[in-house]
Amino acid sequence: MTSVPTPIPSRTQYVLEEIKRRILTGQLRPGQALVETDLAAQFGVSKTPVREALKTLAGTGLVVMSQYKGVTVRMVDADMAREVYDVRLLLEPEALRRTVQRRASLDAARDALRSADTAADTAQRSLANREFHRALYVPCGNPLLGKMLDEVRDQAALVSAVAWAADPSWEREAAEHREILELALAGDAQGASRALRDHIASFVERAFPEAREEEGEQHS
Repeated sequence: MTSVPTPIPSRTQYVLEEIKRRILTGQLRPGQALVETDLAAQFGVSKTPVREALKTLAGTGLVVMSQYKGVTVRMVDADMAREVYDVRLLLEPEALRRTVQRRASLDAARDALRSADTAADTAQRSLANREFHRALYVPCGNPLLGKMLDEVRDQAALVSAVAWAADPSWEREAAEHREILELALAGDAQGASRALRDHIASFVERAFPEAREEEGEQHS
């Protein structure tokens, strides 16, 4: 029986994933310039795949393209964190509630927790964190809702990376993840949804307290 060869990732995909990894692990800092010629030399490719990768990353919100400043890693501040986490607060708990009500499989969430526990570095931990949350909302039964949450995944990961660099709080968040999963596995849709909402809200409040203060001023 002839084995099917594993497809080789395209140069653009390789460059994209490597730049993303460097951003989410802090090797490329918010505000840092991303020069096409420099990146092309580092990766041993032409400028074309680098340019295409940067366009894709701009679309997901990880980098910013400016006519005057060129391409830079997106800055993370309280406003950006609040915008991203506001979307998550509105959509993610409801998606999880539906997932639990549908009695959908949560095996992928279990696997992500195990991956997080054995993560060797921040990059693996960030990836496991993203996969855990995605495993909670994707089975919700509404593909459009899942797609909308997918669109903010990279930005949420960037916020987390910046917050973890200032205050490593992974152990606390991992405990919260376990609580959310236990409630979901027990069939408690409302409890799991509430725990997820508290988890998302508390993270941004701890990491960016000024976001909470500014929001309070807007409603006063």
